[in-house]
Amino acid sequence: MTIINPASNYGTVTIVGVGLIGASLGLALKQAGVVTKVLGVGRSKENLDQAQKMGAIDGVVDLVEAAKQSDVIVLCVPVAQMRTAFEIIEPHLEPRTMITDAGSTKGDVILAAKEVLGKKACQFVPAHPIAGGAQHGAAAAKADLFQGKQTIICPLQENSPEDTALIAGLWESVGSEVKKIGNVQHDAIYAAVSHLPHILSYALMASVVNSEDADQKLSHVGAGFKDFTRIAASSPEMWRDICLGNRTAILKEVDQYLLIVNHMRKLIAENDGAGLEKLFNKASKARQDLDVL
Repeated sequence: MTIINPASNYGTVTIVGVGLIGASLGLALKQAGVVTKVLGVGRSKENLDQAQKMGAIDGVVDLVEAAKQSDVIVLCVPVAQMRTAFEIIEPHLEPRTMITDAGSTKGDVILAAKEVLGKKACQFVPAHPIAGGAQHGAAAAKADLFQGKQTIICPLQENSPEDTALIAGLWESVGSEVKKIGNVQHDAIYAAVSHLPHILSYALMASVVNSEDADQKLSHVGAGFKDFTRIAASSPEMWRDICLGNRTAILKEVDQYLLIVNHMRKLIAENDGAGLEKLFNKASKARQDLDVL
């Protein structure tokens, strides 16, 4: 379908949503020298101006113009906004234009793409870069954000091998290691290793903030509390949408976590030091093993 040569240049790439991920992608693509031009679409003039000032984008367009002008469109908006983006893009989408995304959930985004784009869904290759940070907005962007990080691609049956390879090459060009898995498996995995940790971080922060002696507690926090709650500074809008978009898999993981917490509570209540130590040892070894992977 596409005439782009992935070994050299991806032409005009438009990034929809130039926050941390989007602006970092713009910086990285330009630094890699694999684009002719990077355009930005967004809601906040201040953020778009910041992205342009940083050199993450070369100009600003709306979604209609993005569909008409782009060789590749990358959707970096909260997942609940993907459907609206597809609806605006679809009537103007050129046959040569490929779409990918950076959403943390895939099942809901793929459903929206197929329902809205119809036969043009073959032009959408779903992706999820496993990169980010607690801060958000263009000001937090880094050109090396994707270096050495995974990007998961969940190809559709409708995608041609050539188009899948093109989008894989786009993410590889900014330093990502691309892996391909199915969207159902993706959502189940990341409910456990990404979505649940964010929920727990927000929950701990909310628990302390809502306590009667919150000020006293917060004035005595140490490195452990700060490490655990760092990701609670992430975009509330984005994580709201992720929780709702992947709610079935997330609820399963929350229920599993509650079983463990209730078991730990029982051990503490029963003064079962041996039981606690056994559980802690298993968890500690598993965590240490992560550092050698």
